[in-house]
Amino acid sequence: MKHLHALGLGAVTALGMTALSMLPAAAAWEPTKPVEFIVPAGTGGGADQMARTLQGIIAKHDLMSTQLVVINKSGGAGGEGFLDVKSNKGNPHKIVISLSNLFTTPLATGIPFNWKDLTPVAMLALDEFVLWVNAQEPYKTAQEYEAAIKAAPDNTFKMGGTGSKQEDQIITVAIQKALGKKLTYIPYKGGGEVAVQLVGGHINSSVNNPIEAVSQWRGDKVRPLCVFDSKPLPYTDKIQGDMSWSSVPTCKSAGLDVEYLMLRGVFMPPGVSQEQVDYFVELFKKVRETPEWKQLMKDGAFNQTFMAGDEFKAWLDQAETTHKGLMQEAGFIAGN
Repeated sequence: MKHLHALGLGAVTALGMTALSMLPAAAAWEPTKPVEFIVPAGTGGGADQMARTLQGIIAKHDLMSTQLVVINKSGGAGGEGFLDVKSNKGNPHKIVISLSNLFTTPLATGIPFNWKDLTPVAMLALDEFVLWVNAQEPYKTAQEYEAAIKAAPDNTFKMGGTGSKQEDQIITVAIQKALGKKLTYIPYKGGGEVAVQLVGGHINSSVNNPIEAVSQWRGDKVRPLCVFDSKPLPYTDKIQGDMSWSSVPTCKSAGLDVEYLMLRGVFMPPGVSQEQVDYFVELFKKVRETPEWKQLMKDGAFNQTFMAGDEFKAWLDQAETTHKGLMQEAGFIAGN
């Protein structure tokens, strides 16, 4: 009986293991309801355009089983958007696209927020900055515009930019130091509004991202003078006449020793699981393979660096240190 009992137990165990092996593997996590995509900036700017392009690509190619819903929360220089995501601990159905206000807003305003309050997902790209003037202005080169600024009294020329004490004003301060002249800085809610103001002649120049002014350049309404990078941009498709992004000289070569690149990255709330982070990393990798994304990268002359995981976190640490130094030098840190 003991022998038969042992055989019976072994048979049951074997049958049980066989039955278990026939069960489907646990499905990987994926969203079960619409995902809010927070843009901590105004409509029409670079972050907004990228978020809405991502939304369209994901829907067109059916890359998610639910919708991606873009929501602009630009209050408090983007602080409204970041604090919203920070307060949604453990919620995997909310993500945020970041720009440099990830670093500059808490430093400038003192709000209780740091990028480490969020969960980094991925760097999608780095965005460039370009010195733009109205196409009706006589300045054909950055040197000509610099000479005009130097020849005029302080605050004669108006520079429009996104927000106060953010990346556009940081670059403006750097230009002022390089030229030894003061500019009148006028803040707007987003790069789209800045481009409209430049076309309308209400400001003399801007440092908009390429994607924020490329349509106006195509329409011969604005003119790029130089790019704030260490080397010319690699994109050779013609945009206006015979000019492409690669035709635009570096500002450094024009006597403005100023360089600045901006993060376009995605973050989730604190307390989400690695599996949930991995879902979005893989989602954005799929997006990067689509023709629509590749066209956005060309149109906006993006630096196409992609990072995730520890590499991205190390980059963020360094970028935070860099921005602290820039903000300190510009006198933009709250309470200082």
